[in-house]
Amino acid sequence: MTPPAAAKENGIRLGAHMSVAGGFEKAIERGTEVGCRTIQLFTKSNNQWRAAPISAEQADTFRKAWKASPIGPILSHTAYLINIGSPNPETFEKSKAALLVEMQRAETLGLDFLVLHPGARLDSDEKACLKQIAKTAAWVIRQTPKASVRLLYETSAGQGSTVGHTFEQLAELLAQTGAPDRTGICLDTCHIFAAGYDIRTPAAYEKTMKHFDRTVGLAQVRAVHLNDSKKELNCRVDRHEHIGQGKIGLAGFRCLLSDSRLNRAPMVLETPKDETCAEDKMNLKVLRGLIGRG
Repeated sequence: MTPPAAAKENGIRLGAHMSVAGGFEKAIERGTEVGCRTIQLFTKSNNQWRAAPISAEQADTFRKAWKASPIGPILSHTAYLINIGSPNPETFEKSKAALLVEMQRAETLGLDFLVLHPGARLDSDEKACLKQIAKTAAWVIRQTPKASVRLLYETSAGQGSTVGHTFEQLAELLAQTGAPDRTGICLDTCHIFAAGYDIRTPAAYEKTMKHFDRTVGLAQVRAVHLNDSKKELNCRVDRHEHIGQGKIGLAGFRCLLSDSRLNRAPMVLETPKDETCAEDKMNLKVLRGLIGRG
């Protein structure tokens, strides 16, 4: 449900994660105010299992606000508690049920994408974990046959026992899940850098993207999280920093914004900010200054 009136900048849609405090439509208002052309949001608390159902009135108000705005594709991010790769039966069942609810909520609002952290294997085998994640994601997709929402596996930093930090793991998840019309990848710049994939220079960026294309396929990238990294390359630590102020630096983001293979994907910030969203304005200004300067 991408409103046709949404404006573009050189074919690139830039935005940020926005709060829904006060109503789902508030995320649209906040995003528009800071100059977003795409946004990401949570449809429920990101650290709780349960959520009140979305009423028809809430969904209608949101859709009308979206249609009247310059906002293009909208991503929903799943709650952080979800781990469909968990070997713990109780955690797995809660996560499975919660992921289905997240998909249904995204469908109710007419959102384009649902971003999921693949999960953590804990003390289980990596292959078994990947198989369980893919099988569960496929089940959720089967339970929502009329939905058009794409489930996007987010690239991980490899912190702890999380999976999805290698391109090979991501390719395996997509292959085992199937449903190519309902799946894809959300590429997080901080996460791939922390996982060991260098994008700081044109040569390093192209090497990494060639590896991704051979392994997963750049066509699978349906959304991008734009985050610099507080930590060094291959640190396996997920710590976001403002654009150009971290270890990736401006050159890496210039390469990405100049990459025509990715500019159809909505790109959203998940950088630190306060309630004023002043940092979003700052980071969007920096990013827009890099467009066309590759």
